[in-house]
Amino acid sequence: MNPPAPPTPPPHPPVSPSVRPGLVPSLIKAMRPKQWIKNLLLFAGFVFTLNDQWRPFSPEMWSALLRSVAAFGLFSLMASSVYLLNDVRDLDKDRRHPTKRNRPIASGALSPRVAIGVALALMPLCLIAGFLLSPPFAAVGASYLAMQFAYILVLKEIVLLDVFVLALGFVMRAVSGAVVIGAEISPWLYTVTLLGSLFLGLCKRRNELLLLEGQAVHHRKILEMYTPQLLDSLISIVASSTVMAYSLYTFTSPKLPHNNLMMLTIPFVIFGLFRYLFLAHTQNAGGSPEEVFLRDKPLLWNIALWIVSTGLILGLKR
Repeated sequence: MNPPAPPTPPPHPPVSPSVRPGLVPSLIKAMRPKQWIKNLLLFAGFVFTLNDQWRPFSPEMWSALLRSVAAFGLFSLMASSVYLLNDVRDLDKDRRHPTKRNRPIASGALSPRVAIGVALALMPLCLIAGFLLSPPFAAVGASYLAMQFAYILVLKEIVLLDVFVLALGFVMRAVSGAVVIGAEISPWLYTVTLLGSLFLGLCKRRNELLLLEGQAVHHRKILEMYTPQLLDSLISIVASSTVMAYSLYTFTSPKLPHNNLMMLTIPFVIFGLFRYLFLAHTQNAGGSPEEVFLRDKPLLWNIALWIVSTGLILGLKR
């Protein structure tokens, strides 16, 4: 008679106290500072009104820049508080995930109680500071947190709507950056932000579906509603719409130079979308957009060239 098989170990056992990292490093890692790159959208309001509302190097320009920096910090902390609560709620699912199981809360390096306490402390503190900075900014921040609560509790399990909520989070970042300095941005920019964010969100779902393969439904039930073919079709639609919307923005927005030089930046947007799709299809990248943008040199150079060219073009707007 064969001996009984040993019991199957848990998917990812908690970290042993003897090797558990410090509380502060674990907390910082759980707050996902790498994802703060998303909040750079808050500076769109400042950049695209430079030379329009703010004369370069004037006291008003420096004041607007400082307010944008403060808004960036507060929004980053609010987003981190959401990450902490989301990771606590998805604790069991993350422990079955091949990469998310290494997150501090899932691995046992950070106590869920500590994560919840820090998140619930950060939210009101950030809203109070945001109100002192700009009441409209605090209103957008409160709306963002309310939407994220709804996402964590309900909306993340509703097909397609889950991706739209992720995309709206990016739009609210752009809106908050505008209201904090009283800037008016072309509606086209919000449209491009929404479409570009939908593109990233759909690529993220595609990555999850292919990475988890047959176990996808056990990690997130909503993934059984998606198929790679559906996601590829939606990604193609959104990518095309993004290019069209950005192209129209470059020569129809009254906030841009009337010489239409902004159209010269269209190839950078097209290349960025193509490069991201290339990485998604050949390396199954896209699960963490911030890591893709930070690690892929062609994308980094493309973004840098877009920033430089946009800055030079806007600098001629006088």
